[in-house]
Amino acid sequence: MAEISTERPPPAPRNERGVSPSLLRALLAITVLGVWWIAARGLPPYILPGPEVVAQAILKLAKTQTFLNDMGATLGRVVAGFAFALVIGTPLGLLFGSNQSVGAFFEPILPVLNTVSSAIWAIFAMLWFGLSNAATIFVVFMTAMPLIITNVWTGTRNVDPNLVEVALSLRFGRLRTFASIYLPSILPYLFSGARLAFGFGWRVSLVAETLGASSGVGYRLRQAADLFQADQVFAWTIIMVAMMIALEAGLLRPLERRLFRWQKARSV
Repeated sequence: MAEISTERPPPAPRNERGVSPSLLRALLAITVLGVWWIAARGLPPYILPGPEVVAQAILKLAKTQTFLNDMGATLGRVVAGFAFALVIGTPLGLLFGSNQSVGAFFEPILPVLNTVSSAIWAIFAMLWFGLSNAATIFVVFMTAMPLIITNVWTGTRNVDPNLVEVALSLRFGRLRTFASIYLPSILPYLFSGARLAFGFGWRVSLVAETLGASSGVGYRLRQAADLFQADQVFAWTIIMVAMMIALEAGLLRPLERRLFRWQKARSV
């Protein structure tokens, strides 16, 4: 007969005073809303609309026919640019990290790419691609790729050479050596870089859409600003932040927990 476990799940983490993080976040949100509401009472709505006005604008936007199309257009461009960066940046990071000569040759380029502003990439994208999806995808790609290359490169450098020598002595093939030695070592670095790149790509997509797009959240933000519709500017901003939080909490964090369960099991 199978034994029934009587162990209780670990309690939620608390700080030194015994307050849960969820309660602290709720208090922070209430404080921000309170300060926002008080500040909006002393300013005209076209400068700082109150929370209730912005909430009405969000509901109004959600009922428009173009709302889902704009959200889908922005999300699709971000995912496409991020996917290209992941597919190209991961093997380049592996190459630079595993080959010292190649890595030393290309190393000065990465700081240059990381320091170029997304607005500059957006201007180049407008010149090369015009008002098209390719412009935003290009900006996301050029912002995310250096981050992924850098993190994968770092992970490859941290692979234990003794383990590689053991694999070679056991006559492991290249594919088996990569799967059993390199992949477990670089995966945390890859995932960390991918999360960072996805966040940056999400933000720079707004810059690209503001400068060179005819649809998407960034385009709607620019349109609302041109018409001095401050309530819609705040509404689109909150919608964008909420979407980022939903993706982080509903997709990236569960995926991270699933991928790195072996690390927690090893540490127990």
